[in-house]
Amino acid sequence: MADTVIDSGIDTGVETVVQDPKDWGMLIGGEWVEAAAGERIEVITPIDRNQVIATVPRARDADADRAVDAARRAFPAWAELSFPERARTLLKAADLLEEATEELSQLTAVDTGNAIRTQARPESTMLIGAFRYFAGLAGEVKGVTLPTASDQLQYTRRQPLGVVAAILPWNSPLMIVAFKLPALLVAGNTAVVKAAEDAPLSVLRMAELISEVLPPGVLNVVTGYGAEIGEALVVHEDVDKVSFTGSTAVGAGVGAKAGGRLAHYSLELGGKSPCIVYPDSCTDEVVEQVLLATRFARQSQSCTTGSRLFLHEAIHDEFLDKLVQRVAQLRVGDPRDEESDIGCIINAKQWQRVQGYIEDGLAQQGAGVAYDGRGSLTADDPGFYHAPMILTGVENNWRIAREEIFGPVLSVIRWSDEDEVVRMANDSHYGLAAFVFCQDLGAALRTAHRIDSGWVQVNQGGGQQVGQSYGGMKQSGVGREFSLEGMLEGFTQVKQINVRL
Repeated sequence: MADTVIDSGIDTGVETVVQDPKDWGMLIGGEWVEAAAGERIEVITPIDRNQVIATVPRARDADADRAVDAARRAFPAWAELSFPERARTLLKAADLLEEATEELSQLTAVDTGNAIRTQARPESTMLIGAFRYFAGLAGEVKGVTLPTASDQLQYTRRQPLGVVAAILPWNSPLMIVAFKLPALLVAGNTAVVKAAEDAPLSVLRMAELISEVLPPGVLNVVTGYGAEIGEALVVHEDVDKVSFTGSTAVGAGVGAKAGGRLAHYSLELGGKSPCIVYPDSCTDEVVEQVLLATRFARQSQSCTTGSRLFLHEAIHDEFLDKLVQRVAQLRVGDPRDEESDIGCIINAKQWQRVQGYIEDGLAQQGAGVAYDGRGSLTADDPGFYHAPMILTGVENNWRIAREEIFGPVLSVIRWSDEDEVVRMANDSHYGLAAFVFCQDLGAALRTAHRIDSGWVQVNQGGGQQVGQSYGGMKQSGVGREFSLEGMLEGFTQVKQINVRL
């Protein structure tokens, strides 16, 4: 595929996005192909809204058929491999990805707008770690034997589901594909990955690298719009499971359509995560962890963003002052620049959406502004840059405190009673992530246990770790995939076998 790879700008510095944008193909059945209809989509970098960095095929129903057929034909041989062989293949894939870590990181920065130091490079390393972790779990795809009478042998087998359609979002493509692809492959499934139309390039390059060691058809990658190729995969009768990451609104439709034909599905959806700080935790260390939880370094384009900051009234002003001073030190800039802490919003539509939420929040009676970094940005910059904003005096029933903004806007809410803050934290249709900061570990764990979220961090604000059980409650999703248990539950099914001896 050498003739379809873009110049990622690694050797040319940050002044040029790409030197010679070229066309990418789709990986289907081990070959790089065009869409059946011959249509293409332009990929525009968020660094420069006027810069087309590549084009990719606009896949539709016919392309879904081709990709699913390729995955189906590759499935029997891949599923029948011994687990050491699948493990070795995944380890070889990890080695190839590791050799290309910097290339993938640079491409992610251009593709998504995520800053290379704070986000793009960690995404690449997580992908490598996930392949190695799940390679080590290959031998755990096993059943159990039931103690029975001497003339009976009763046991279970865990078998792969078959063809899995993995539908990715644009915010962190390599990280999200790490949540899905290694686990489904090591369990013996084959994949059709649908890359996000706004940021498909890092996933295509990943596929190009690891296709050197994967048998043809085991991994297929298609590109195009969600309403076209994504929809075609969700309703395809020969797709055994749909693994979707995206918004709650779209995910509800995905679950209804996949479930309507009795296919397996998992949904990792939106969030409006509470971040609770107790009065004993007004320290610089906690400020740093809360800063991580805000996901400002990813433009808060993360479903786990701690976007509702509950500060106890005893420390509200002092903690907020510390946080504002720290946020003011963050640098918004070219995501390829090592000095940048924050990169770009993905596109114009999302940038305007964030502005709408800010305007709505400021229009509420009692709203205040603790920090607004937008004035430090250059108005004529061609990129979709957005500095953090911290609003105070927010009520938990305001729109900015209830809806997922997917932009660097933090709502600060005052609290005084533990029961009250738990009630407010749970007063949301979301339940993906939560953060609790309290030096009294008993109180911290008590609160963590009472919060209705699938993933709760205590006294830390970082991201997911390879091997954790990660997923949401309520309207934040269904299913788990990124752990041993998640791999078994999400990508295999149990067959009971009874034998009379």
